[in-house]
Amino acid sequence: MALAHPLAGTSPMTAHTRLTAGLDTALYFLRNACLFVASICLVVLIASFGWLVFGRYVLNATPTWVEQLSLLLVGYITFLGAAAGIHDDGHLGVTFLRDGFGPRFSSVLRSISDLAMTGFGLVMFTASTELVRFGWSSQLPMLNLPEGMRAIPAAICGLLAALFCGTRALRRMLGDRPATDAFILENI
Repeated sequence: MALAHPLAGTSPMTAHTRLTAGLDTALYFLRNACLFVASICLVVLIASFGWLVFGRYVLNATPTWVEQLSLLLVGYITFLGAAAGIHDDGHLGVTFLRDGFGPRFSSVLRSISDLAMTGFGLVMFTASTELVRFGWSSQLPMLNLPEGMRAIPAAICGLLAALFCGTRALRRMLGDRPATDAFILENI
């Protein structure tokens, strides 16, 4: 029995569609991993603020480490959530110009946008990796963790933004329609 790609209807899968389906699955797994880690960080953030309130008002001993932990966690929540949003092509963007033109010109604008985001993601990854290296020798106050841990989520987000947008642009150049394009076109 031949497997069918979701965008290919009922036709049997060729090697190309099998490859793109595998790529879509891998990228979707990375997206879900980002959301899972961001969700865990959000739960830890909420629990730590619960401990802060309990410590301050019940124990009369404010845990001072909560502020530093929350600053660290907010970075992970924000950057990993942004990477997932970039995968879904649902992150902040100005689309009125792109959506105002026909499908062919819209596809060209999408490719230009994805290539620009790929470049931005690579620059973000490079700069953030340098920040991780630079800050790894100093410690975060009250947490005794390397300062470079603050820049790790920015580096991950940059790498994933380049990967997600780069593969989307490449698929468009090869004549394949990325899954996000199909979703957007169906909901216009």
